Amino acid sequence: MITKMFLQNFKSWIKTGEVRLAPLTGLFGSNSSGKTSILQLLLMLKQTAESADRAQVLNLGDDRSLVELGTFKDILYNHTGESSMKFGFEWNLKENLKIEDPEQKGRVMFEDSKLEFQSDIGENGGGRLSVNKLMYRFASYSFVMKRKSKNEYTLDAEDITEQPQFKFLRTVGRVWNLPAPIKCYGFPDQVKAYYQNAGFLADLQLAFEGLFSNIFYLGPLREYPKRQYTWAGSQPADMGHRGEKVVDAILASRDRKERITRGRGKKAFTLEQYVAYWLKELNLIYSFKVEPITPESNLYKVKVKRTSDSAEVLITDVGFGVSQILPVLTICYYVPEGSVILLEQPEIHLHPTVQAGLADVFIDAIKTRNVQIIIESHSEHLLRRLQRRISEQQISNDETALYFCEMRDGSSKLKHLEVDLYGHIENWPDGFFGDEFEEMAAMVKAKAERMKRPA
Repeated sequence: MITKMFLQNFKSWIKTGEVRLAPLTGLFGSNSSGKTSILQLLLMLKQTAESADRAQVLNLGDDRSLVELGTFKDILYNHTGESSMKFGFEWNLKENLKIEDPEQKGRVMFEDSKLEFQSDIGENGGGRLSVNKLMYRFASYSFVMKRKSKNEYTLDAEDITEQPQFKFLRTVGRVWNLPAPIKCYGFPDQVKAYYQNAGFLADLQLAFEGLFSNIFYLGPLREYPKRQYTWAGSQPADMGHRGEKVVDAILASRDRKERITRGRGKKAFTLEQYVAYWLKELNLIYSFKVEPITPESNLYKVKVKRTSDSAEVLITDVGFGVSQILPVLTICYYVPEGSVILLEQPEIHLHPTVQAGLADVFIDAIKTRNVQIIIESHSEHLLRRLQRRISEQQISNDETALYFCEMRDGSSKLKHLEVDLYGHIENWPDGFFGDEFEEMAAMVKAKAERMKRPA
């Protein structure tokens, strides 16, 4: 789980400051206020980590990517190529990472359950991106690569304690400077040759890649439902960013005979049963199932019943909202436990009552599957339900982090919403979801003026 992050000079953000992230993190605010940019940073790093090009500092994407950001100048605040962008985050590891001493077998040099990464990226003067600095902080040490000249770097270990116990040892021979990092986060292969005790740095790089391989994203624009679906046995990693693989995921989970624990004393569900449960709980439909058109066919249809006594029909023949919420429900229970899920406007095309119910889906998912969910939303109904659940002690303040984004003085600003134990937001921003009092006052005034007119 990502516990902290910051970004600086990225798109509309001059500087976010340190942002606490919780198992359920909500980013609210008006359009073009910078909410989506926070998700885009994580998506950019995910596609960078998954890129086959080791020399590409940042994968800014194309029309086939999770996110397409244009050029480096496009992502800089005010689009000034003379400056650099900085970002960083801290995350919890799935298990303690132990680094053994290469010179003393069995001795653990470093051990910790969390890791921090920071990077400063600019241009090298030749029109290409370069890493000015990258840093991993682990077990009280900072392992830092700094740019010395256009293509040369130094490596240092900095201890935050007063009595440092570790330093990098040079291999005997000529002292060479290191070449550029791999992508924006990796130490070059020469580290092992130049230093006797730097091999463990590969473990930190591997932890970075492990984090981003377990980030999954669902965008706001989702596929229309189909009258039939083809499944040839694929095992998708996620839903696809438009939810286009949702039926594949349900069938793949069925094929693997997976069952999802629902908590103590509750019967485990298949993925299909969990989806059907929430669709019924949210009062969208009564039943849901995916079945082959014929027993041996690779063509499938999604059939639903609106009520207990209504006819069974295809998903294309019921309200559009069912197909739009289907990928949201599925991704919460399909991705591996411990994953980070990024959801952009999960409430789109949904009735306000269902928008509120999404909060209960997310609370259940983080508690039963230990996933982290980061949502970008405009839904007052979703936020109000979260406030209610906090007051009812179904989720705690420690398990939530809610923010309001706004554009002010030409840049994005982030305001942490201070929610008390009873669910009240103590620093409710002006015009958060519009001004309800102003709308009512205007309506009363218009009514009075109309009543004064002659019939």
